[in-house]
Amino acid sequence: MKPKAFDARKLDVEAFGREGSTLEGEWPIRDLPRLAASTHADVSPTDADRVRWTCRGELRAVRGGPPQVWLHLEATAELVLECQRCLGPVPCAVQAQRSFLFVSGEAAAAELDADCEDDVLALTRSLDVQDLIEDELLLSLPLVPRHAACPQPLIASTGDAGEPDEARPNPFAALAALKTKGRPN
Repeated sequence: MKPKAFDARKLDVEAFGREGSTLEGEWPIRDLPRLAASTHADVSPTDADRVRWTCRGELRAVRGGPPQVWLHLEATAELVLECQRCLGPVPCAVQAQRSFLFVSGEAAAAELDADCEDDVLALTRSLDVQDLIEDELLLSLPLVPRHAACPQPLIASTGDAGEPDEARPNPFAALAALKTKGRPN
């Protein structure tokens, strides 16, 4: 019997898990608009910049109950993000690896998700794996992307750029004047 062909953009998760199938491929980062928007403003993703991904379904036997439907995802991408120190472009390898348990209905998913450490989603006949992978890569972005050592020296800012430190009045000088004014001689 010929294995069923699955579409990553409209994945029947239950059938995919029952078959124990695997899908893999690449998508241009441009095709994932939220991920592309997180890159450095001066370095737009090209057609060569790609997300590589693998998706594997599993039907896991459970003692005393129906088998569980699982989906295992792995995705990697090389992104150019904005360094939070120098604001220049910094290349970052981003990878996501996650497994999802699928259950019948939103209520059951919410209840089980609150009680266990596994990621639980409601079973659907039409899951967009591309959106799910984009979500997981966004969650995997570094909180503070930065160079180990910035390529250009950082310019230290002391507040007003045009005013030297000694010309700036001490903010506590006015308080000192008030304090001495009220004292008896």
